[in-house]
Amino acid sequence: MKKNSKIDIEIKELKTEKNLPQHIAIIMDGNGRWARGRMLPRIAGHKAGIESVRAVISTSARLGIPILSLYTFSIENWNRPGGEVKALMKFLKTVLKSEYLELKKNNIKLEAMGRLDMLPTVTRKVLDDTIKKLSGNTGTILNLCLSYSGRAEIVDAARKMTSDTKSNNIEIDSVDEKLFSSYLYSPQLCDPDLLIRTGGEFRVSNFMLWQLAYAEIVVTDVFWPDFREKQLISAILEYLGRERRFGRIKPE
Repeated sequence: MKKNSKIDIEIKELKTEKNLPQHIAIIMDGNGRWARGRMLPRIAGHKAGIESVRAVISTSARLGIPILSLYTFSIENWNRPGGEVKALMKFLKTVLKSEYLELKKNNIKLEAMGRLDMLPTVTRKVLDDTIKKLSGNTGTILNLCLSYSGRAEIVDAARKMTSDTKSNNIEIDSVDEKLFSSYLYSPQLCDPDLLIRTGGEFRVSNFMLWQLAYAEIVVTDVFWPDFREKQLISAILEYLGRERRFGRIKPE
C-alpha cells in the first residue's frame, strides 16, 4: 500500500507540471535477456512484459500524456525464428482481446503504424476491430508500432510523394520538411518529446528516425518486464530537468 500511495502522490504532483511530454515513445528492450536470466524461453519474457505495458499505459493516462508510442514489433523481427514470430503474432492477438476492456476503461484510443499488411490476416483483423471499437475514446492515444522500420517509413513516404509529383499533384519546389512529414505513416501525431529505451542499449534501432530529431533520450538498464510506474516517472522527471533548445543558444 505504501508503494502505491507514493506513486499516487508522485503522479498527482507531476500532473501540475506545465511541460510534461506530449508524446512519449518507448523502445521496449530486454525481454529476451530477462527470460534468459531466468532460464526461460524468450516468449516468457514477452508475456512478462505485458504487465509493464499495462503500467505505462495506465500511468500515461493518469498523467494526461496525449500520445504513447510503443515499439512493439519491427520489420527486422520478421527474421527471427519462425516459431518465435508465430508465437508473438498469436500473443499480440490474445493481448488485444484481453486488454480491450482495460483500454476502454482508461479512455485509450488505439492506433497502429508500420507495414501492417505484413501482419497475419487474423492478427490484422483483431487489430483493426480493436482500433475501431476504441475510436470514440478521447484520452491518451496508444500508438502501436508494428512491422515497423524508420527507414521503411521514410522510403514509403518518398514513394508516395514521388507518385504524387509524377501525377502533377505537387510541385518539386514545394517540397519541404512539413510536406514530407505529411506522407509519413501517422502524420497527425506530433513528434516524440521523450524517447525511453529499456535494457541499457544506446541505440535507436531504426525507430522513428525522422520523428526523433529533437527528442530527449533516456536509457535505463532495467529490462522491459521489470519496467513500472516508478521507472516511467523517473524518466519523465529526467526529461523535465533538461533544457530543450532545438538548436538555439541559451539566452544570456
